[in-house]
Amino acid sequence: MSQYKKTALVLGAGGFIGSHMVKRLKSEGYWVRGVDLHYPEFSGTHAHEFITGDLRDVDFVKRVLEFKGDQGNFYNSVPYQYITPFHEIYQFAADMGGAGFVFTGENDAEIMHNSCTINLNVLEEQRKLNETFDGVDKGWTEAKRPKLDYQTKIFYSGSACMYPEYNQVDPDDPNCREDSAYPAAPDSEYGWEKLFSERLYLAYNRNHGIPVCIARYHNIFGPEGTWFGGREKAPAAICRKVAYAGDGDAIEVWGDGKQTRSFLFIDECIEATRRLMDSDFIGPVNIGSEEMVTINQLVDTAAKVAGKTIEKNHIDGPLGVRGRNSNNDLIRKELDWDYEMTLEEGIRKTYNWIMGEIAKDVAPTLMDEGCSTQVVA
Repeated sequence: MSQYKKTALVLGAGGFIGSHMVKRLKSEGYWVRGVDLHYPEFSGTHAHEFITGDLRDVDFVKRVLEFKGDQGNFYNSVPYQYITPFHEIYQFAADMGGAGFVFTGENDAEIMHNSCTINLNVLEEQRKLNETFDGVDKGWTEAKRPKLDYQTKIFYSGSACMYPEYNQVDPDDPNCREDSAYPAAPDSEYGWEKLFSERLYLAYNRNHGIPVCIARYHNIFGPEGTWFGGREKAPAAICRKVAYAGDGDAIEVWGDGKQTRSFLFIDECIEATRRLMDSDFIGPVNIGSEEMVTINQLVDTAAKVAGKTIEKNHIDGPLGVRGRNSNNDLIRKELDWDYEMTLEEGIRKTYNWIMGEIAKDVAPTLMDEGCSTQVVA
């Protein structure tokens, strides 16, 4: 292990943010194990070892938490004394998607069951693993494990969807300060699950001493994110619609398009998350952009990037809250971090990537199920 800085376990490594985090950690000299139900959708994994499996299965979780050396030997049996915990765990795994998946109400039980089960499994099995490295002779085989000079730190990717609906009624002045979370009143079961899971990680920190840190993501977007199929979020969905539309054509937009959001480019999300993990700050803390726009303006930005005139056909559809925007006062104070990339620059990078995917003919025939205001952070 001397050639590696630390070990990291990335849960949800086949997803958008998780796959980008794997690349970042490896570039920093970490040994990385990625875990997910599937490999990344649009690129190969950069993990030293990628394990496919279901994190709702507690026995599987118990095994993925064990680091057995840097030879990629997840499937091998090794003596207990060679097994150690990871230095860091990044927990991105969740049942999620855009507004068309989250806000219809049809998937509430599935979302809450799957995500809560994963988080409970990870925390409880990590607690049990930690207890075998306390240096106390328990009179059983694992008693030979020495006390470690580090504790596994867990990052949990929360969401701005946990903020109260009553603070997000005015599209021009939403309140998403971290201290505005209570009295709790998220507008979706997805938001309630995110709030519960925040409290779960904080409880394991208080009661069992597990180091954690928590971010509330605000609409992360960029290349290699889902851009068709129903679970894509607003920037990708709109870029896709604009890409397929002809100059002067109209695309469908859910609602009146006056609802507001902010969107953070993936590279800046990863930088802020790494800075949080390298700090002693627990959070929860917002990670997002403060460049708030209407969905109509988001369409106009994508059209500008594409060099097209695009009309908007407003239709009924699930909308989420009326307004949401990150407040970065706390993260600027605690971590000296702030976003730098403009929305237009991020949309340009995303649009160009989607155009490249279209050129590969990887997408199905253009779907016309409505360009959503998908804003699940």
